Amino acid sequence: MTRIAYLDCASGISGDMTLGALIDAGVPLHAVNEAVASLGLPGLRLTASEVRKGPLRATQITVTHEPEHAHRHLADIVELLDRGQLTDRQRDRARRLFTRLAEAEARVHGTTVDRIHFHEVGAADSIADIVGVAVSLDLLGAERVIASPVPTGSGKVTIAHGTVSLPAPATAELLRGVPLAESNVEAELTTPTGAVFLAELVERFGPLPAMTIEQIGYGAGTHDLPNSANVLRLLVGEAIEVESNAGRTMQLLETNLDDETPELIGYTIDRLWQAGALDVWTTPIQMKKNRPGVTLSAVCPAELSAPIEHILLTETTTLGVRRRPIERRTLARRAHTVETPWGPVEGKLATRPDGSTKFSPEYESSRRVASQRGVPLHDVYDAARIAFFAADRQTTVDAADRTE
Repeated sequence: MTRIAYLDCASGISGDMTLGALIDAGVPLHAVNEAVASLGLPGLRLTASEVRKGPLRATQITVTHEPEHAHRHLADIVELLDRGQLTDRQRDRARRLFTRLAEAEARVHGTTVDRIHFHEVGAADSIADIVGVAVSLDLLGAERVIASPVPTGSGKVTIAHGTVSLPAPATAELLRGVPLAESNVEAELTTPTGAVFLAELVERFGPLPAMTIEQIGYGAGTHDLPNSANVLRLLVGEAIEVESNAGRTMQLLETNLDDETPELIGYTIDRLWQAGALDVWTTPIQMKKNRPGVTLSAVCPAELSAPIEHILLTETTTLGVRRRPIERRTLARRAHTVETPWGPVEGKLATRPDGSTKFSPEYESSRRVASQRGVPLHDVYDAARIAFFAADRQTTVDAADRTE
């Protein structure tokens, strides 16, 4: 079974809200503190307290540390992570989060990732939030992270570079392709730290998926909001798998394009995936007056057809979208990790109708291993499949031995 962490971002998301929700859902605070303390920042420690936000109780995280004045570059933070007592998975996740933040800041300020220096997100409390979340998700055992659309708040906020409109520039960069929820609350509901969690960790956005809920955590935000509880709700549980002989009605949305640039089509495809489309593809076609064009197609659950249609109508030059119901059948599948000579590679394990299984390595996991180890991507794919085949064969042999 696949373990899911669902982020209900009704009041936005920030670093302390996310960490508070994870601790409230059962992640041991002492284990997170041990990992954070291993970074070597003087006096760095997390404390948790129960508070009320509107009608709800929630866990609020407070970070204490000794005063500091120096701003940090990405290389400085990577050095902290390398000397910390983190697992490879925790360190890799934290490094990816800080790198994604650096890329957003570099775009905003027109510089490079190596030259950008962090302000708010390079402070000790933000480092504790990001590393704490990377460690907590690992301890929670969440294999997939899904989130609702997120409100950013309205008005202005003062940052290191002055007063800016919300969402703050780095936050807006990180939220490219993330579905936003409308909000008239005059406060910063989504911070850069919260935005990077959505951009880097979330697999897809949409309603609560089919799952059996096991744990619920509430993380408190700093502000007290009028008429609403400023909390992030985290629901953790096992996905309800779709059996191979079960069908589900989906929506197929299509539009024909003959005056769109390839770059904009590619951007639209990215947005469709991020909005929760299950399949997206293009088909070459010939249109009137012999103009070459493409059909852009997307398959999605019925409840996501409206936001998918909105993306097609707003991000392309089309004047209309076709929609029709289709039936989609899938193999039962779950997350699975194999060990290769260069480290763990994540993937999907599917069960065929005859009971046999097949393993497909995930691209992002394989890409990270290939990049970090300096090996060709296809070698990582091959090694992952070989590792699964060897383990599967050994399991079969062991089972046969037990029956003799």
